[in-house]
Amino acid sequence: MKAIYFTLGALVFSLLASAQQPKFDDFSKKFVSGYKGLNIPDLNLSYVEGLKHIGSAVAIQKQLDFFRSMKSKLPSYKEVELNPSQKLDYDLIKYETGINLQRLALEQEWVKNPPAKISTDGIITVPNGKAWYAYLLKRWVGDEVTPDQIFQFGLTEVARVKKHIEEVRMQTDLSEDAFYQHLNDSSFFISDPKIVQQSFEHTKAVIYSNLPKLFTVTQIPELRIEKGESKALAQTPGYYDSGTFYYNLFDKPYNKRQVDWLFIHEGVPGHHYQASVSPANASDVQQLFFYYGFAEGWAAYTEELGKELGVYKTPYDELGKWEWDIVRSVRVPLDVGLNYYGWTDQQALDFWKKNIRGQDDIAMREIARIRRWPAQVVTYKYGALQILHWKEALQKKQGKGFDIKDFHNRVLEHGTLPLFMVKENVFGS
Repeated sequence: MKAIYFTLGALVFSLLASAQQPKFDDFSKKFVSGYKGLNIPDLNLSYVEGLKHIGSAVAIQKQLDFFRSMKSKLPSYKEVELNPSQKLDYDLIKYETGINLQRLALEQEWVKNPPAKISTDGIITVPNGKAWYAYLLKRWVGDEVTPDQIFQFGLTEVARVKKHIEEVRMQTDLSEDAFYQHLNDSSFFISDPKIVQQSFEHTKAVIYSNLPKLFTVTQIPELRIEKGESKALAQTPGYYDSGTFYYNLFDKPYNKRQVDWLFIHEGVPGHHYQASVSPANASDVQQLFFYYGFAEGWAAYTEELGKELGVYKTPYDELGKWEWDIVRSVRVPLDVGLNYYGWTDQQALDFWKKNIRGQDDIAMREIARIRRWPAQVVTYKYGALQILHWKEALQKKQGKGFDIKDFHNRVLEHGTLPLFMVKENVFGS
């Protein structure tokens, strides 16, 4: 009888305590409406455009008042008492409140003494440029990182990818010079648009047939494959937009080595798959934000799955993935070097040539891009390696009990989130 009395008493106490707590759903609704009312500009690729969009001191103060108010109210809610959906919203609000307050502190300094003209020579040349870069790095990546950490991470990735390229070369039994010379052989290039289209359609069919090996959800909206028409995007081998994968074939023949990895990244199981399985019932809080570190990281991670998906049939098919991955890897130290350490273009070019063979023609283009769009290029590599490391950690921990389908479900089931939140879901019970 005493046990029953205690249980009922505990229940009554819990209900009374709960009744005294403010309702979290009301709080999240206020956050959504308040955030929308601030009309905060989207994250801009160009740092110059981003700085141009900084509002007046009055507008900045209005944002500060809002986020400080949100920050002061967050401790009113006990995370253990929130349901999973509320917990997700709580973590997002907490993260966004913190990083927006970092931005606003920088904007306050900016409006006190704005330059007559915003320098286009790189973010390091604007007032407080190094602090701006450190903020943008965290904002683009969606994780708590420093420039020094990212620089060292980039060096590690350069070494890892170079090792993979060397392993592929050794499979060909060619010397290093002969190997790189052979990569320019005409047999690797396609001029006929029909054959390019057929190549991508073939890769699509193979990957779709093998998708059940790695993923639970295999019925997804149709993915169209079309030749791109936008010359403004001609510098990229292809891109994805609203259910269509576009490959770019303009003035130069198409490199066969790009077909498998590019379809994976932009199509399935990359961006198209990710968009297709993203939850339709995402909360109003989640719909406010998009996290590039996770989105681009996922697409880059899926390139690692090529052999399991039935492609990368030859060493050269696999090499295509590593050829682009060495570019992505080298761009990471370059991004920190140019935008935080103050490297010159010549220093950046020397670093490029030291680590990449056969792609000097795009070096200066990439260096210019990094100066214009600081931190954006880091998203691919950083996000991909976090996912890869999570998988390796779980494989080691779970051994034969590791389920790759369950892992992929956990990574994708909540849509785009900051990486630390995806990690929590992956390793949760």
